[in-house]
Amino acid sequence: MTAQRPSASRASRALSTVNTITKPLYWLYERRLWRAIRSSDHLPRHIGIIMDGNRRFAKAIGLDAKAGHDYGAGKAREVLDWCLELGIKHVTLWGFSTDNRSRTPEEVGHLHALFAEQARSLLTDERLHANEVRVRVIGDIGDFPEDVKTALAAMEAATAHYDGMAVNVALGYGGREEIVDAVKRLVTEQLNAGTEPALVARSITTEGITKHLYTAGMPDPDFVIRTSGEVRLSGFMLWQTAYSEFYFCDANWPDFRKVDFLRAVRDYQARERRFGR
Repeated sequence: MTAQRPSASRASRALSTVNTITKPLYWLYERRLWRAIRSSDHLPRHIGIIMDGNRRFAKAIGLDAKAGHDYGAGKAREVLDWCLELGIKHVTLWGFSTDNRSRTPEEVGHLHALFAEQARSLLTDERLHANEVRVRVIGDIGDFPEDVKTALAAMEAATAHYDGMAVNVALGYGGREEIVDAVKRLVTEQLNAGTEPALVARSITTEGITKHLYTAGMPDPDFVIRTSGEVRLSGFMLWQTAYSEFYFCDANWPDFRKVDFLRAVRDYQARERRFGR
């Protein structure tokens, strides 16, 4: 006999029943993880997050890529709240890579508009101001529309004096490009200071490049999380992640739950960082 598929209403009721059973279990597990994490002072100072999987999330539920990015923006705000609750001092969110510029004009245009919308909404975000969260854009946004650049600059200016959690939003960002830009700035600085061109090469040191990265003055990421099941960095903070710990989560970014985040942090706490030793 051919098995009959359950009707949509029966499937919906079944899903509702499953959620009713599992939700309290996840809540209990979440609280257990939270207590375990808070019992240790071994927290990452700086978490880098590769927010991957918006389009796959949208496709899986029959929506277009733009809707996936909208869900992803909401998740970013949610994850920042979790970081605040844990007392994480530095967070870098990768929102738009140099490679993303090659996507369709419609999708890129929607992303630009979304960045501006989020920047404007942060201006009146009470929790952001109450916790003195400083937000900066890192990357090359020179080709962004002027209204988007204006909105991002206003967001940066409004939070520039804060010294609570520091958030980097990586837009138009590529790790290789960041290193090249750092070397260019270092060389230009030396030439402007009157260093003989033949001697400039001697000034290019590890410390010198570090001081000219987009993240200058900020600790390197202790911990990098990537969603969507991809196991690679794709150019994320190539210089700064030499000794970072990595965690790869199968969930697409909009599906990334608090329990997933806490699992990741707990996993980090169980590791021993060796720094190449």
